[in-house]
Amino acid sequence: MRILVLHGVNLNMFGRRDPTHYGTATLAQIDSGLETLAAELGVTVECFQTNHEGEMVERIHKVMDEEVQAVVINAGAWTHYSHAIADALAILKIPVVEVHMSNVHARESFRHNSVLSGVCTGSICGFGPASYLLGLRAARNAVIHMNK
Repeated sequence: MRILVLHGVNLNMFGRRDPTHYGTATLAQIDSGLETLAAELGVTVECFQTNHEGEMVERIHKVMDEEVQAVVINAGAWTHYSHAIADALAILKIPVVEVHMSNVHARESFRHNSVLSGVCTGSICGFGPASYLLGLRAARNAVIHMNK
């Protein structure tokens, strides 16, 4: 099973950006944790990060021609306004799990709304780097249950 993990805008700054909300883990450390868990779960992960919305949309489109069974996405700020990313995710016929490091519902009101949630299988937030690990587990489980 192959799962694609997408990191959106500004997430390359984890470890250096607002440690109160995002902690001190770097994106490389998060990706390493995902690879370790993937090995334990018997799945393969590919991690991709971009600060360019069109590049994110194109990476999502590329999934249609690959052997990817699920997507885990933290779109960063795009979560709250990118209908282009939501539309791209809606094309996929595989599980998509939305994750956020911080509890977006306990933050500024604009963060309470996700334009992606409606096209995702589920959402996980507020557990720091563990949100990604929970998202990977959830994506794997969604694939298993989808194929029953």
